[in-house]
Amino acid sequence: MKKKALSLLLTSAMVVSLAACGSSESASTTDSASSNSDATATTEASAEATTEEYQLDKITMVVNGTLTATEDNGQAEFKKQWEDAVGIELDIQQLDHSGYTDAVGRLFAGGDYPDVMVMSADMYAQYAPTGLLWDMTDAYANADFQSRMTAPEINEGLKINGKLYGFAPAYGNGCVTYVKKAWLDAVGIDASTIKTYDDYYNMLLAFHNGDPDGNGVDGDTYGVIAAGYLGNEAPYINYLPEFWQDAYPAILQDENGVWYDGFQTEETKAALLRLQQAAADGAIDPETFTASTKIAREKWFSNEQSGSSGVFTYWAGSWYQTLTDNLVKNGVNEELVELEPIAEVGAYINREAPVWVIIDDGDGDNAREQAIFDKFIETMMDGDTVQMLWTYGAEGVHWSTEAEEFTINAGTDKEKAYSYADGEFHLKQSPNDPNSVWKKNAMDPALVVCSLTNGYSSVEGLAAEGNKFFTANCKDAPKSPASETYTNESGNIYDAKMAVISSVVVDGGDVDAAMETYVNTVGATVDQILAELNQ
Repeated sequence: MKKKALSLLLTSAMVVSLAACGSSESASTTDSASSNSDATATTEASAEATTEEYQLDKITMVVNGTLTATEDNGQAEFKKQWEDAVGIELDIQQLDHSGYTDAVGRLFAGGDYPDVMVMSADMYAQYAPTGLLWDMTDAYANADFQSRMTAPEINEGLKINGKLYGFAPAYGNGCVTYVKKAWLDAVGIDASTIKTYDDYYNMLLAFHNGDPDGNGVDGDTYGVIAAGYLGNEAPYINYLPEFWQDAYPAILQDENGVWYDGFQTEETKAALLRLQQAAADGAIDPETFTASTKIAREKWFSNEQSGSSGVFTYWAGSWYQTLTDNLVKNGVNEELVELEPIAEVGAYINREAPVWVIIDDGDGDNAREQAIFDKFIETMMDGDTVQMLWTYGAEGVHWSTEAEEFTINAGTDKEKAYSYADGEFHLKQSPNDPNSVWKKNAMDPALVVCSLTNGYSSVEGLAAEGNKFFTANCKDAPKSPASETYTNESGNIYDAKMAVISSVVVDGGDVDAAMETYVNTVGATVDQILAELNQ
């Protein structure tokens, strides 16, 4: 779909929107608003009229791994059922999950803008001031799903200067630390005794220096593996919380609301030195520096446990079940322990909720954007047919209410049979893996902000247990910053941070020298961002 003047909009609207925020209470703004009230009313009336007439024939959507119904896992059926229900075509462009932020940047740099896309909280904070995202404040306030909202505070908290530029259909969720119980038993450690960082670290050393996988070889396993030492999106430290502890190496606010660079702190230096020691001791799998989420997951639950790790910090809730199922599939002891946060961590981080945004085409007419909202976001929360598609996937493919019997892992000691009566809602075998049961699609049923009206729910077992555990042991992530310079330079700042981590953690270099290089590289840019945020 051709967009109108989006390149110009992206570069110029940042200055305009930020200047408007800074002068919103000035007398000149008030006078201007008063003198143009008639024109504004006319424009709004015109937009309302054309909204009713605007006809969409297709929506182009960009999404990451949030959409579990991938091409080999029932996406075609999900797409068809969505199109049948909504009445228009859906073009799904699913990008790699691990490199999503960079991929979106390249997409925008090339001028290739979708109609709607999912963004992490920090991406949302960066792009909202640019004018690229449509202001859906009024559309959200007047949405039919308002009557079924169970957690309105989630989206109210996303507003920037009273405006909403994205919709969060669910809570953010977060990561918890999973430990293989068989490995704990092999090295003689009771998980209930892991209370402090020293306890945690000694467990990692036992996993590396001993023989927790039982292959008769000491030292061919690791303590923990993660998808990177530092994430490229908020909350950044969620895959290795025990090492980062009270450090938050990003731009954040102090207790007085003043923004500062959390990377340039003594807490971050201490965290880097902990990581350095762990890398040197073999407590952390060396692949952690470059591993994607997929690589880290698959190595952890691989059927070849030599070279694997005993600890993996990953998403709570439904992932508790998913990780367990993958261990079962690979013939690995599947019993896991959810480790309570150690004293130095206190609580796991509940990330800011990801959001769906609509790209503003910059033509000054809301008709197209409102039509996208009605067809995409409004239906996503319809309480029935389309919400089921986003929550559970395609009927007859991912879930069903028809009588059915099936068995997974037949002929093994993990064999499990399922039997359902006609009319009984249940999840089916995963399309790409008949030995696992489907769990959810893009929205976790335990986290959605609007209730279903048909009574269907499958939050039970380990997923329910995992959600309960996380809820009892979490705290909210710091708010993400939003400034013009941060939007433009966040990638460069992240690269500078990774250079520090490479120097200190991977190469064993001096932390003060590495920090000095960081300041010399991006210090002036960070100062500019802080000036914009604190003005």
